[in-house]
Amino acid sequence: MSDISIRVAERADAAALSELAAETFPLACPPSTTPDAIAEFIAEHFTVERLSAWLEDADRTLLVAEEPDGRLVGYSMLIGGASGEPGDADAAAAVSARPAIELSKFYTRAVAHGSGTVAGPLMTATIDAAGAAAASTVWLGVNEENARAIRFYEKHGFGKVGRKRFRLGDRLEEDWVLEHPLG
Repeated sequence: MSDISIRVAERADAAALSELAAETFPLACPPSTTPDAIAEFIAEHFTVERLSAWLEDADRTLLVAEEPDGRLVGYSMLIGGASGEPGDADAAAAVSARPAIELSKFYTRAVAHGSGTVAGPLMTATIDAAGAAAASTVWLGVNEENARAIRFYEKHGFGKVGRKRFRLGDRLEEDWVLEHPLG
């Protein structure tokens, strides 16, 4: 996993991103999540068409971590907007600064976990991109049971500021809202 490069995703990456998202999303799901709920979420949210639309959306920035052979091993997605206001009411109440940008997606393949060569550089580039978008803070939601991800985010300067809910299948999952002030 050495020689990973981080770059802004392009429209041509849509199919590879769709495959990567489908592989990595289940890694962050709580143990109680049913395979059917995971499959339904993937089928709705991680199609090539959906990824293509995200790549064309001026309010979104997708970054990819890429091996020298072109294989994508991680990705992140920031969602901004002209208002700088979080789109989730619970997050809006918890996040301390505006303009805020959401770190909506941050995933790496399981083979990259713990390698030290993918997630750290991808997070650094993602935070840099949030700053370049003139955000004052970046926030995210993470399932309260995802201790590995919470430790990673806290290591990279995020702190717990509130809670929100996330629908996955027929369940409302409890998420922490984490915030990383910029600048």
